[in-house]
Amino acid sequence: MPQADPATSVRLQKVLATAGIGSRRACEDLIFRRRVTVNGKVAQLGDKVNPDTDEIHVDGQRVVTDTKMVYLAMNKPRGVVSSMDDEKGRNELAEFLGTFEQRVFHVGRLDADSEGLLLLTNDGELAHKLMHPSFGVAKTYLAEVAGPLPRSVGRQLQSGVELEDGFARVDTFRLVDTFGKTAQIEVTLHEGRKHIVRRMMDAVGHPVSRLIRTAVGPIRLGDMRPGGFRHLSNAEIGALFKAVGD
Repeated sequence: MPQADPATSVRLQKVLATAGIGSRRACEDLIFRRRVTVNGKVAQLGDKVNPDTDEIHVDGQRVVTDTKMVYLAMNKPRGVVSSMDDEKGRNELAEFLGTFEQRVFHVGRLDADSEGLLLLTNDGELAHKLMHPSFGVAKTYLAEVAGPLPRSVGRQLQSGVELEDGFARVDTFRLVDTFGKTAQIEVTLHEGRKHIVRRMMDAVGHPVSRLIRTAVGPIRLGDMRPGGFRHLSNAEIGALFKAVGD
Protein backbone atom coordinates (compact mmCIF):
# COMPACT_ATOMS: atom_id res chain seq x y z
CA MET A 1 0.00 0.00 0.00
CA PRO A 2 1.39 3.48 -0.87
CA GLN A 3 2.75 5.49 2.04
CA ALA A 4 0.23 7.93 3.53
CA ASP A 5 1.07 11.61 3.85
CA PRO A 6 2.95 11.92 7.18
CA ALA A 7 1.21 15.24 7.86
CA THR A 8 -2.25 13.67 7.89
CA SER A 9 -1.58 9.97 8.56
CA VAL A 10 -2.56 8.02 11.66
CA ARG A 11 -1.90 4.39 12.53
CA LEU A 12 -4.68 2.24 11.11
CA GLN A 13 -5.50 0.46 14.37
CA LYS A 14 -5.96 3.82 16.12
CA VAL A 15 -8.31 5.02 13.37
CA LEU A 16 -10.37 1.83 13.61
CA ALA A 17 -10.55 2.05 17.40
CA THR A 18 -11.64 5.70 17.22
CA ALA A 19 -14.38 4.65 14.78
CA GLY A 20 -15.70 2.25 17.41
CA ILE A 21 -14.66 -1.03 15.79
CA GLY A 22 -13.04 -2.28 18.99
CA SER A 23 -10.07 -1.76 21.27
CA ARG A 24 -6.77 -0.90 19.63
CA ARG A 25 -5.49 -4.40 20.35
CA ALA A 26 -8.65 -5.96 18.83
CA CYS A 27 -8.17 -3.78 15.74
CA GLU A 28 -4.54 -4.89 15.47
CA ASP A 29 -5.81 -8.48 15.49
CA LEU A 30 -8.25 -7.69 12.65
CA ILE A 31 -5.39 -6.25 10.61
CA PHE A 32 -3.13 -9.21 11.40
CA ARG A 33 -5.86 -11.62 10.23
CA ARG A 34 -6.06 -9.74 6.90
CA ARG A 35 -9.67 -8.71 7.52
CA VAL A 36 -9.00 -5.00 6.86
CA THR A 37 -8.53 -3.32 3.49
CA VAL A 38 -7.54 0.26 2.71
CA ASN A 39 -8.44 1.62 -0.70
CA GLY A 40 -9.05 -1.92 -1.93
CA LYS A 41 -5.74 -3.42 -0.71
CA VAL A 42 -5.21 -5.73 2.26
CA ALA A 43 -3.77 -3.73 5.15
CA GLN A 44 -0.75 -4.67 7.22
CA LEU A 45 0.25 -3.92 10.79
CA GLY A 46 2.10 -0.62 10.83
CA ASP A 47 0.11 0.94 8.00
CA LYS A 48 -0.87 4.56 8.38
CA VAL A 49 -3.94 6.14 6.80
CA ASN A 50 -5.72 9.43 6.34
CA PRO A 51 -9.05 8.96 8.17
CA ASP A 52 -10.66 11.78 6.17
CA THR A 53 -9.95 10.40 2.70
CA ASP A 54 -8.93 6.72 2.75
CA GLU A 55 -11.62 4.10 2.16
CA ILE A 56 -11.43 1.42 4.84
CA HIS A 57 -13.34 -1.86 4.96
CA VAL A 58 -13.49 -4.53 7.68
CA ASP A 59 -14.74 -7.93 6.49
CA GLY A 60 -15.90 -6.24 3.30
CA GLN A 61 -18.00 -3.64 5.12
CA ARG A 62 -17.22 0.06 4.83
CA VAL A 63 -16.06 1.83 8.00
CA VAL A 64 -16.61 5.57 8.19
CA THR A 65 -13.54 7.08 9.84
CA ASP A 66 -14.09 10.73 8.94
CA THR A 67 -15.30 12.17 12.24
CA LYS A 68 -17.00 15.07 10.45
CA MET A 69 -19.55 12.71 8.88
CA VAL A 70 -22.99 12.52 10.53
CA TYR A 71 -25.56 9.75 9.93
CA LEU A 72 -28.91 9.93 11.72
CA ALA A 73 -32.22 8.09 11.81
CA MET A 74 -35.33 10.03 12.83
CA ASN A 75 -38.95 9.12 13.46
CA LYS A 76 -40.67 11.98 11.63
CA PRO A 77 -44.03 12.75 13.27
CA ARG A 78 -47.19 13.31 11.29
CA GLY A 79 -47.77 16.99 10.51
CA VAL A 80 -44.06 17.80 10.14
CA VAL A 81 -42.66 18.74 6.73
CA SER A 82 -39.44 17.21 5.43
CA SER A 83 -37.50 20.46 5.52
CA MET A 84 -34.77 21.98 7.65
CA ASP A 85 -35.97 25.53 6.94
CA ASP A 86 -39.56 25.70 5.74
CA GLU A 87 -40.43 28.93 3.91
CA LYS A 88 -44.06 28.72 5.02
CA GLY A 89 -43.23 28.48 8.72
CA ARG A 90 -44.69 24.98 9.15
CA ASN A 91 -43.42 22.44 11.68
CA GLU A 92 -40.05 21.26 10.35
CA LEU A 93 -37.29 18.73 11.08
CA ALA A 94 -34.91 21.26 12.62
CA GLU A 95 -37.28 21.71 15.57
CA PHE A 96 -36.54 18.15 16.68
CA LEU A 97 -32.85 17.83 15.86
CA GLY A 98 -31.32 20.58 17.93
CA THR A 99 -27.96 21.99 16.84
CA PHE A 100 -25.25 20.07 15.01
CA GLU A 101 -21.81 21.44 14.21
CA GLN A 102 -22.23 19.99 10.72
CA ARG A 103 -25.21 20.87 8.56
CA VAL A 104 -27.28 17.74 7.86
CA PHE A 105 -29.97 17.24 5.26
CA HIS A 106 -32.71 14.67 4.82
CA VAL A 107 -32.34 11.72 2.44
CA GLY A 108 -35.51 11.82 0.36
CA ARG A 109 -38.81 12.95 1.79
CA LEU A 110 -41.90 11.94 3.68
CA ASP A 111 -44.93 14.11 3.01
CA ALA A 112 -46.40 16.04 5.95
CA ASP A 113 -49.25 13.54 6.42
CA SER A 114 -46.87 10.58 6.55
CA GLU A 115 -44.62 9.54 9.40
CA GLY A 116 -41.79 7.22 10.25
CA LEU A 117 -38.18 6.63 9.32
CA LEU A 118 -36.22 9.46 7.75
CA LEU A 119 -32.44 9.36 7.31
CA LEU A 120 -30.36 12.51 7.65
CA THR A 121 -26.68 13.00 6.84
CA ASN A 122 -24.04 15.40 5.53
CA ASP A 123 -22.67 12.68 3.24
CA GLY A 124 -23.91 13.93 -0.12
CA GLU A 125 -22.54 11.04 -2.16
CA LEU A 126 -24.24 8.37 -0.05
CA ALA A 127 -27.48 10.38 0.08
CA HIS A 128 -27.53 10.62 -3.73
CA LYS A 129 -27.08 6.87 -4.11
CA LEU A 130 -29.76 6.07 -1.54
CA MET A 131 -32.26 8.26 -3.40
CA HIS A 132 -31.36 7.31 -6.97
CA PRO A 133 -33.61 4.54 -8.37
CA SER A 134 -30.70 2.86 -10.19
CA PHE A 135 -29.28 1.70 -6.83
CA GLY A 136 -32.57 0.02 -5.93
CA VAL A 137 -32.63 0.65 -2.19
CA ALA A 138 -35.95 -0.70 -0.92
CA LYS A 139 -38.28 1.14 1.43
CA THR A 140 -40.90 -0.54 3.63
CA TYR A 141 -44.19 1.05 4.69
CA LEU A 142 -46.97 0.15 7.10
CA ALA A 143 -50.29 1.56 5.88
CA GLU A 144 -53.82 1.68 7.20
CA VAL A 145 -56.21 1.49 4.25
CA ALA A 146 -59.92 1.30 3.63
CA GLY A 147 -61.19 -2.27 3.89
CA PRO A 148 -62.30 -4.93 3.57
CA LEU A 149 -59.35 -5.99 1.43
CA PRO A 150 -59.88 -8.74 -1.16
CA ARG A 151 -56.99 -11.15 -1.75
CA SER A 152 -56.64 -9.90 -5.30
CA VAL A 153 -55.31 -6.51 -4.12
CA GLY A 154 -51.91 -7.92 -3.17
CA ARG A 155 -51.53 -9.68 -6.51
CA GLN A 156 -52.65 -6.54 -8.32
CA LEU A 157 -50.07 -4.36 -6.54
CA GLN A 158 -47.29 -6.85 -7.18
CA SER A 159 -48.26 -7.17 -10.83
CA GLY A 160 -48.35 -3.37 -11.10
CA VAL A 161 -50.81 -0.55 -11.59
CA GLU A 162 -50.88 2.26 -14.11
CA LEU A 163 -50.53 5.77 -12.66
CA GLU A 164 -50.63 9.14 -14.42
CA ASP A 165 -46.82 9.24 -14.49
CA GLY A 166 -46.26 5.61 -15.48
CA PHE A 167 -46.39 2.03 -14.29
CA ALA A 168 -45.65 1.17 -10.62
CA ARG A 169 -45.56 -2.01 -8.59
CA VAL A 170 -44.60 -3.15 -5.10
CA ASP A 171 -41.90 -5.74 -4.43
CA THR A 172 -43.73 -7.36 -1.53
CA PHE A 173 -47.20 -7.12 -0.02
CA ARG A 174 -48.47 -8.45 3.30
CA LEU A 175 -51.82 -8.14 5.04
CA VAL A 176 -50.90 -7.44 8.66
CA ASP A 177 -54.32 -7.09 10.32
CA THR A 178 -57.93 -6.13 9.79
CA PHE A 179 -60.17 -4.19 12.18
CA GLY A 180 -63.67 -3.14 11.17
CA LYS A 181 -63.61 -1.34 7.85
CA THR A 182 -59.85 -0.76 8.02
CA ALA A 183 -56.97 -3.02 7.02
CA GLN A 184 -53.31 -2.72 7.91
CA ILE A 185 -50.83 -3.70 5.20
CA GLU A 186 -47.07 -3.75 4.74
CA VAL A 187 -45.52 -3.01 1.35
CA THR A 188 -41.92 -2.83 0.17
CA LEU A 189 -40.93 -1.05 -3.01
CA HIS A 190 -37.96 0.57 -4.72
CA GLU A 191 -40.06 3.42 -6.09
CA GLY A 192 -39.27 6.95 -4.95
CA ARG A 193 -41.93 8.94 -6.77
CA LYS A 194 -44.00 11.44 -4.84
CA HIS A 195 -46.89 9.97 -2.82
CA ILE A 196 -46.30 6.64 -4.58
CA VAL A 197 -47.87 4.38 -1.93
CA ARG A 198 -50.92 6.61 -1.51
CA ARG A 199 -51.42 6.86 -5.27
CA MET A 200 -51.09 3.11 -5.79
CA MET A 201 -53.62 2.35 -3.08
CA ASP A 202 -56.00 4.96 -4.52
CA ALA A 203 -55.62 3.24 -7.90
CA VAL A 204 -56.77 -0.11 -6.49
CA GLY A 205 -59.66 1.48 -4.57
CA HIS A 206 -58.29 1.34 -1.02
CA PRO A 207 -57.10 4.83 -0.01
CA VAL A 208 -54.54 5.26 2.77
CA SER A 209 -55.60 6.86 6.05
CA ARG A 210 -52.22 6.48 7.79
CA LEU A 211 -48.76 5.79 6.37
CA ILE A 212 -45.61 4.94 8.34
CA ARG A 213 -42.22 4.22 6.76
CA THR A 214 -40.64 1.47 8.81
CA ALA A 215 -37.40 0.78 6.93
CA VAL A 216 -34.98 2.23 4.40
CA GLY A 217 -32.77 -0.53 3.08
CA PRO A 218 -31.17 -2.21 6.13
CA ILE A 219 -32.15 0.57 8.58
CA ARG A 220 -35.29 -0.02 10.60
CA LEU A 221 -37.47 2.41 12.56
CA GLY A 222 -37.71 0.16 15.60
CA ASP A 223 -39.29 1.62 18.73
CA MET A 224 -37.97 5.17 18.35
CA ARG A 225 -40.51 7.68 19.69
CA PRO A 226 -42.11 10.19 17.28
CA GLY A 227 -39.79 13.19 16.96
CA GLY A 228 -36.86 11.20 18.31
CA PHE A 229 -33.59 10.60 16.50
CA ARG A 230 -30.42 8.59 16.97
CA HIS A 231 -26.98 8.24 15.44
CA LEU A 232 -26.60 5.18 13.24
CA SER A 233 -24.20 2.52 14.48
CA ASN A 234 -21.03 1.62 12.57
CA ALA A 235 -22.71 -1.60 11.46
CA GLU A 236 -25.76 0.28 10.16
CA ILE A 237 -23.62 2.80 8.28
CA GLY A 238 -21.61 -0.02 6.76
CA ALA A 239 -24.82 -1.79 5.75
CA LEU A 240 -26.04 1.37 3.99
CA PHE A 241 -22.82 1.59 1.98
CA LYS A 242 -23.17 -2.11 1.13
CA ALA A 243 -26.75 -1.53 -0.02
CA VAL A 244 -25.51 0.95 -2.64
CA GLY A 245 -22.54 -1.20 -3.64
CA ASP A 246 -19.77 0.64 -1.77
